[in-house]
Amino acid sequence: MKRRDVLLLLLLSSIWGSSFLFIKLGVDELEPSVVAFGRLFIGALFLLALLPGRGGLAPLRGHLVPILVLAALNNAVPFWLLGFAETRLDSGLTAVIQAAAPIFTVILASRIDATQRVTGVRLIGVALGFVGVALLVGVQSGGNLVAALAVLGVALCYASSVLYAGVTVKGIPPLQVSIGQLGCAAVMLAPFALTQLPSSPPPARTWLAVLALGVLGSGIAYLLYFAIIASAGASRAILVTYLVPTFALVYGAVFLDEAVTAVALAGLALVLTGTALATGLARVRTASVGS
Repeated sequence: MKRRDVLLLLLLSSIWGSSFLFIKLGVDELEPSVVAFGRLFIGALFLLALLPGRGGLAPLRGHLVPILVLAALNNAVPFWLLGFAETRLDSGLTAVIQAAAPIFTVILASRIDATQRVTGVRLIGVALGFVGVALLVGVQSGGNLVAALAVLGVALCYASSVLYAGVTVKGIPPLQVSIGQLGCAAVMLAPFALTQLPSSPPPARTWLAVLALGVLGSGIAYLLYFAIIASAGASRAILVTYLVPTFALVYGAVFLDEAVTAVALAGLALVLTGTALATGLARVRTASVGS
């Protein structure tokens, strides 16, 4: 990866790491559908303000189906699932479980392209990643188990969407793709969100959290995300989920007093090690005899 892509990846990771904190603050007072709709609507408005002089929405013409698919897989469904999960799980743990996305990406990519079959060290990486996920999910019970499984659904959505985006919208400017998918996803969630609005105004910090999710987590973040896909490819862009958990754990511990447990750290280590091996980010070197 180019230095520019690495810097963009780090910036994106820090932003999306904070999203788990803001989601937690949002769902403390609002329904998950309201938080998800709010971040989508605000994100779309923010990006529309940047559109004048940049070609309008013409680049989206003829790409309605891909945009709708991305809106569902990359926004509407996972955003609601994350909100639901964080009504039961700590923000940091949610981010750690979501780190399984690159593992799913490797597996799905191998099903789509036979040349990307998972063998050898990559297969060991996939296995390690799933052991880490199983450890994190297995220690949950009751509603927490359902929430943990919901986060796995988020990881699967993101893995599917990044591969789909890499072959369907790579030639469309990131700004237009971001506006298209955020706007369509907001329309998808509107019927649910508008029927679940609170009966009384929530605290100011709740609205500020939703505003931050919209401007940072949905607006600026998706500009960076699609720029990385266009420059470095989908398989590199999904590495953002490799970096996000560390930021999320730190934010959760500092701002929400969430405990960083040994199980969470062990699961994170397994997931990240597995991801590094499965994606080729890390390679096992073997020394030749007599060297």
